[in-house]
Amino acid sequence: MKYTILLLSALLLTIFSCDELDKLTQFNMKYSESITVPSSTVIDFPINLSTPSIESNTESTFAGNNTNKNLIETIRLDEMTLTIQSPTSGDFGFLESVQLFINADGLDEIEIAYLEEVPADASNTISLETTGVNLKDYLLKDSFQLRMKSSTDETIESDHEIQINSTFFVDAKILGQ
Repeated sequence: MKYTILLLSALLLTIFSCDELDKLTQFNMKYSESITVPSSTVIDFPINLSTPSIESNTESTFAGNNTNKNLIETIRLDEMTLTIQSPTSGDFGFLESVQLFINADGLDEIEIAYLEEVPADASNTISLETTGVNLKDYLLKDSFQLRMKSSTDETIESDHEIQINSTFFVDAKILGQ
């Protein structure tokens, strides 16, 4: 009986310790990029805008978190927000829907975030739903690009500068295992 309790305790301690160790190899990477939505006088105007290439800088981020690209298991988008930087009085009420895609050299473009219906009373910041897809291959490249696809349900009289803020969750192998 004592042996069984000891074995069970050791097993629980090992499982708990692995979970704690696993947390040591998990971290977030944040990226921020801007795009400009041009003014329009047409409703249902389709918008397709791409960011310039975004340097991934993963090597330095991985080194700062005591890992390297060979140990990365998963990278997924956890959070994406869009914020209107200008005009200061701008809001997202002019958008009907939004989709964001990622692409990188040699990889197919895939959807990573969306908002199917942007509320008519949206403020200057909206949060998108994320797809949860593994983006490891995209962020391990030297650079990647984001593309926003949306349609409008209102006209806008001036260009809108939008900041895209992304938080990616990274999970690396524990001690190379």
